[in-house]
Amino acid sequence: MSHTFLLEAGRWTIEGNWVERNQSPLPCKGRTIIAWTNDNWFTMVTKLSFSRSDREDISFQYRGRLDGDERQYTYVLQQSDLGQIEGEGWVGANSIIQRYWVLSDRQRRSGFETFYRTNNNTYHLSSGILSGHYLISTMEAVLERQY
Repeated sequence: MSHTFLLEAGRWTIEGNWVERNQSPLPCKGRTIIAWTNDNWFTMVTKLSFSRSDREDISFQYRGRLDGDERQYTYVLQQSDLGQIEGEGWVGANSIIQRYWVLSDRQRRSGFETFYRTNNNTYHLSSGILSGHYLISTMEAVLERQY
């Protein structure tokens, strides 16, 4: 079974919880759209909404390149809370793991995302944002492929 998330164009829904340091979990929902070009460049656009709180929506715009036979890739990301980001990803047998760092950031923020495949239509996402050595927020969510 090969990965369908990120490695194939598609639309996904996200539903889970966002947790910030010393706060209660916030339910969140969102959508992700993934597109590929003929020369192995991908774009991924995500928007997360927090309907039961006054927290602002978060938008993500990724652009990266992954050759068909490669298992590692790099990407750039524009995120509405963090700004300009660079990152790298590894494609494993059952998960896709991404690590990133915020550019020109005095708080030394960085983060990670792990997309674990349960089947071709469902992935579990676990992510976190760090400031220096401290975890400042996390998210756990389920991604479902849409047809």
